[in-house]
Amino acid sequence: MSQYDYDLFVIGGGSGGVRSARLAGGLGKRVAIAEEYRLGGTCVIRGCVPKKLMVYASQYPEHFEDAAGYGWTVGEARFDWPTFLAAKDREIARLEGLYRKGLEGAGVEIIESRAEITGPNSVRLVRNGKEVTAERIVIAVGGTPNPHAALPGYEYCISSNEAFHLDSLPRSILIAGGGYIAVEFANIFHGLGVETTLIYRGAEILSRFDLDMRRGLHEAMVEKGIRIICQDHIASVSKSAAGNLEVDTLNGTRLVVEQVMLALGRDPNTSGLGLEAAGVKVDERGAIIVDDYSRTNVSSIFALGDVTDRVQLTPVAIHEAMCFIESEFRGKPTKPDHDLIATAVFSQPEIGTVGLSEEAASRKYQELEVYRAQFRPMKATLSGRTEKMIMKLIVNAADRKVVGAHVLGHDAGEMAQLLGITLKAGCTKDDFDRTMAVHPTAAEELVTMYAPSYRIRNGERV
Repeated sequence: MSQYDYDLFVIGGGSGGVRSARLAGGLGKRVAIAEEYRLGGTCVIRGCVPKKLMVYASQYPEHFEDAAGYGWTVGEARFDWPTFLAAKDREIARLEGLYRKGLEGAGVEIIESRAEITGPNSVRLVRNGKEVTAERIVIAVGGTPNPHAALPGYEYCISSNEAFHLDSLPRSILIAGGGYIAVEFANIFHGLGVETTLIYRGAEILSRFDLDMRRGLHEAMVEKGIRIICQDHIASVSKSAAGNLEVDTLNGTRLVVEQVMLALGRDPNTSGLGLEAAGVKVDERGAIIVDDYSRTNVSSIFALGDVTDRVQLTPVAIHEAMCFIESEFRGKPTKPDHDLIATAVFSQPEIGTVGLSEEAASRKYQELEVYRAQFRPMKATLSGRTEKMIMKLIVNAADRKVVGAHVLGHDAGEMAQLLGITLKAGCTKDDFDRTMAVHPTAAEELVTMYAPSYRIRNGERV
C-alpha cells in the first residue's frame, strides 16, 4: 500500500496539466487534478481558441468586399457582438466538456479548487483546507497577463482575458504592445469595426520575427486603417468626465479612446502557490526552474508549460507533458524537443514561420543564401485587393540546409505546420527544388524559387 494518497497530483487544468493527468490515469495510476477556474486553461478558455474564433469573425468584412469582384452582390452586413459572444461561449463550454470527459474516462479525480503546495509531497486544497499527499506533483498553472500595476491608471485598462467578455464593442481602442497578442487583437478589433491604434516602444512590431515579415505586416495593417505608433509608450491613463480614457504617452502625445488594452507580456502564474514551502526554485520573473526533463530542484515536483517560461505555446506544454509521462511512468527518459518550433501570428494577413530569421541566421552562419518572393496572390486579382504575399527561405550556403522559412499571407499558419516537418527533417534547398509545385497555389512559390535573391556573407549582404 502506497504511503501517498495519489501517485500523481496535477495543479492546473490547462493543456499540459490535463494531458499529463489523463495519460497517467490511462496507465492505471491514482491521479487527481486541481483547477480553480475552468478546465482547458488559457488556450481553450481565454486564449488561442476563442481568439481564433474572433479572428474568423473579424475577417468577414473583407470577404464581403472581395465577393463583389467575383460577381456576387452582398446585402447590407451587420455584426452583432452579443450573438457572436453567445456562440463563442457555447463552443468553449463544449470543449471544456470534452476535457472533463477525457479525464473522467481515464479515472482521474477532478478537484474544483485552488491547490497550494505545502511540502515536497503535499498539497492543500484551498476550498476545504484539506491536505493531500502525492508521490509526484506536477505544476502546470500557466501564465497570466502582466497588469503593469506601476502604470498610472492601469486599473482602467483591460488585458486579453477581459477582451473575450466585453459587454459591448468599444468605438475606439488603444492596444499597448508589439507582440503577437497585441498584433492579433489589433487586427481583430479593426475587423469588427473598432477604430484601432497600436502603440509599441520598439522600432518595429513583432520582435524576434523575420524583419521582412514584420515590415510587410506593418504596411498591410496601416493600409487597412490601423494606426501604429512605434518607439513610444503609455505614460498614464485617466478617465475623463465624459467617460472616455485619456492616454498620455512618453513622447507627449495625447490619445482619447473608449478602451485601452495592455498586451505587454505574460508572467508565470506562481504567486501564492506555496513553492517556498517545498523549496522549489524560481527565476527573477517567478518562472519555475526545471531541467531537460521538466524536473525542478525538488525530486518529487515537476513543472510544465508556460509556468516554466521556456516556450509559451500550447503544443509545447502538451509535448512536455507527454515527455514527462514517458520519463516517469514508462521508464523511457525523454527530453522535450524545443528546437525548430513552427508558429503563426493570426494577424490579417497571417504570418507563418519556422526556424531562424534572416537576422538570427546571419549571426550564426558564415554565408547564407536568401530566397525571397513577393507577389499579389491570385485571390486578390479579381477582388482588387492590393495586399501582397511574401515568402522567404533562409539557406546555409555550406550544406544547403534550409534553416528558416517564413510566409506572410493568407493561410500562412497552415503552411508553417507543413514547413515545420520539412525543416525538422533537415531538408535542403535541393529537396525543395526537386519537389513538384501544386499549381495554381500561392505555396508553390516555396518550391519554385531556384536562384537566391541575395547572399549574406559574414553578416553583410553581398
